[in-house]
Amino acid sequence: MTTVALILLDHAIALLSVVAWFAAGVTLLLRRARPALALLAVALLLTLARVASVAVLAGRGWWFVQEKVLLGLPMLVVAAVTAIMIAGPRLLGSARGVGRPEKVDAAGVVALFTAAYAALAGFVVTFLIGYPLTLGTALITIAVVIAGVLLTVRVLAAPNVKTSNGDTDPDRPTVSRRRFLGVAGGVVVVGTAGAGAGSTLAAAEAVADEGGGAAPGPGSRAAVSVTDLRGPDTPAPGGVRREYVVTARKAAVRLESGRDIDAWTFDGTVPGPPITATQGDLVEVKLINHDIDGGVTLHWHGYDVPCGEDGAAGLTQDVVAPGGEFVYRFRADQAGTYWYHTHYASHVGVTRGLYGALVVKPREDTGELDLTLPVHTFDGIATITGGAEHLAPAGTAVRLRLINTDSDPHWFALAGTPFRVAAVDGRDLVQPGEISRTGLRLPAAGRYDVVFVMPETSVALKLDGHAATVWLRPQAGAPDGQASTIDTTGWSELDLLTYGAPAPVALRADAANRHFTMVLDRGLAMVDGSPTYARTVNGRGHPSIPDQLVTEGDIVRLTVVNRSLETHPWHLHGHTVLILSREGKPVSGSPLWVDTFDVRPGQVWEVAFRASNPGIWMNHCHNLPHADQGMMLQLRYDGVTTPFGGMAGMDMPGHH
Repeated sequence: MTTVALILLDHAIALLSVVAWFAAGVTLLLRRARPALALLAVALLLTLARVASVAVLAGRGWWFVQEKVLLGLPMLVVAAVTAIMIAGPRLLGSARGVGRPEKVDAAGVVALFTAAYAALAGFVVTFLIGYPLTLGTALITIAVVIAGVLLTVRVLAAPNVKTSNGDTDPDRPTVSRRRFLGVAGGVVVVGTAGAGAGSTLAAAEAVADEGGGAAPGPGSRAAVSVTDLRGPDTPAPGGVRREYVVTARKAAVRLESGRDIDAWTFDGTVPGPPITATQGDLVEVKLINHDIDGGVTLHWHGYDVPCGEDGAAGLTQDVVAPGGEFVYRFRADQAGTYWYHTHYASHVGVTRGLYGALVVKPREDTGELDLTLPVHTFDGIATITGGAEHLAPAGTAVRLRLINTDSDPHWFALAGTPFRVAAVDGRDLVQPGEISRTGLRLPAAGRYDVVFVMPETSVALKLDGHAATVWLRPQAGAPDGQASTIDTTGWSELDLLTYGAPAPVALRADAANRHFTMVLDRGLAMVDGSPTYARTVNGRGHPSIPDQLVTEGDIVRLTVVNRSLETHPWHLHGHTVLILSREGKPVSGSPLWVDTFDVRPGQVWEVAFRASNPGIWMNHCHNLPHADQGMMLQLRYDGVTTPFGGMAGMDMPGHH
């Protein structure tokens, strides 16, 4: 059973146990002894099942069960045992009798409701707080459960409740006002102490995370600003200077599909103009903002540019306001498929069209038919740009550069020919084997280079089943052939971690001297100074997630855990990471270097990289609404500073 299936099973058992304990309490309150006894037995079985499900889930990682093991289950087990000891014998005795009991078993009702409150509290903590559990959360939760018990006792002890003959019930428990206020006061003290402890712990955790490495000493490195970490002025030997001017403007755009949209564009087109270079060239791009009100930047997604060229508004530069401009400059040292997009209000800007392709080709002409095919969703309809029909004579080498510019994954199927995935995120794979009848799941912001030799019949690239199709034909008018009739919905998904051939890598991940763990979840947290139900990293939302502090030359290991029920495409700026394992299984195929990797629900990924690009870098979920809702932080090199206020200075929604 997968981890996410175990998580869902545990949620279901937890919810059923809440219902069973409450049902038992209500039934006993109605003096129906036999049904109450049956429900008590069901609640007990569900509690035991909950213990078992948590034990099994714990085998997948402590992150998935911490609050359950330390708080939820202890509360529930203690309350359940107490309920059995108090209510069990009385229910057994009453069940052997005839008819309803003449009076309410108040003590039994309180005991059953206490178990119900404990079960509910544990369930709520998992969904509202998540990981990690703090002392403050534990104390507040216990205080709330006690408050619920007190309220139940107070209601059952109300003096105006009469028996069936109209007299006050002498057997109903009574609680003096002084005792009630005393216990209630204790609950308030415990809750207040919990809140204070939580605040204290939160403040203590806000310092930088050093990942287990040595903390830098004062003045150990000379301070350098991100404004000094800019690209070179000259190309590599043999390269040329390529200059572009890109203007951000609002425009009415007709898509290749024929649809008309009101878009935010670069140069009036969607996608923006392709920025291309040959390996070794110097790329210089002047960005002008004509009328995008909030402002724009350019981020070179997946390209390891110097930090000052990264385009992270509020971190590496000020946003380019209407009428403003900014010049980016970097050397195109790495050939491959990349893309660019705005990095200010990006969940809005990218969605509305502020993106384009960045392709760097090797110096040697490969002679391929080279097609760049960005995928984007407009108003819920996914489209592929780059042309719906292409001619490729039989025997032609074809390269399809697939770019996912959305916040969710897309599914591709290439029907009519065997193919290879030659590169992922701009990095070549080692000995990629020829495959067919296999689907490709492309993560948000990811890129695949798919290569094949054109057959004598037509080939179809299908997106998400039949959302869009790109045809390649050996000659004009060639029929669709079998490529149009092949059912691709049942094709298996290519697992890149087992694809290709193993090969040595220069990075020794076992020698990592920094190790950071990021647990992705949902919970109550502060985001931009406001409380919200956030997407969290280690229980926090930006900008209060501690920075990850590294030193140039460090080998850094990241463990990314997804406790949530949503996929999180994780993206670290300025670095390409080496995938080590997924759910404990090491990579067995080609070394896999990526800049964005999909962490699906319940998964645990291990990746590593060398800290070789000094700066302050964003590290975030590339489901852009998730990032806006709290799921982002920054990786900071020792000694690097920013004059732009950092992430705390980004006060506009969607600044990522």
